[in-house]
Amino acid sequence: MDLSFAEENYLKAIYHLSQDGTTTVSTNGIAEMLNTKAASVSDMLKKLGQKSVIDYQRYQGVRITESGRKAALMVIRKHRLWEVFLVEKLKFNWDEVHEVAEQLEHIKSPLLIKRLDEFLGYPKVDPHGDPIPDEHGEFVTKPRVALSELPVHSAGTMVAVDDSSPVFLQYLDKVGLNIGAKVEITERIEFDGSLELRIDDERQLFISEQVAVNVMITEL
Repeated sequence: MDLSFAEENYLKAIYHLSQDGTTTVSTNGIAEMLNTKAASVSDMLKKLGQKSVIDYQRYQGVRITESGRKAALMVIRKHRLWEVFLVEKLKFNWDEVHEVAEQLEHIKSPLLIKRLDEFLGYPKVDPHGDPIPDEHGEFVTKPRVALSELPVHSAGTMVAVDDSSPVFLQYLDKVGLNIGAKVEITERIEFDGSLELRIDDERQLFISEQVAVNVMITEL
């Protein structure tokens, strides 16, 4: 399917906003996510509707079609594979790769992406813990929960972040809380919901509730 860079960006945004293609998305929600005007969104939705990647009816929201879902997942696949490449092979930090991958995700060559996937050893998740769709758009999501939702004395492995902004990732690097770490909640402060953690059975760490909301773990 021949989509422009801008069309791919819109389609990817619609996919994410629609909770992986399962719900209807509002025009205002798309405008807010892409930091643009609602009128501009309406014009683009008409174009995408003509290509049958979305169902769009004015005032009734947008629903992504199956062909649109597959196209969005291919863009997401490329983005996440490039993030793995940048971190593992070019030694970028995980807070540095998003903007570069935003540019690389629009490369059209299916063969290049297939070879990239093979070169990287067919990774299942990107550096932020998000699943990477395979060449058929299939992916497996492991059960995970926000650290803030677990009771005291729960333990698990950090598997992803819900906030991938550079400032948040830089903070996690600074305090030494990274994907793959074993995390145990030893105390919750009633006053503000902050948590005391034991990391890798070796050290203690205090984090705010706002941080805990964005740290995703798989329980042991």
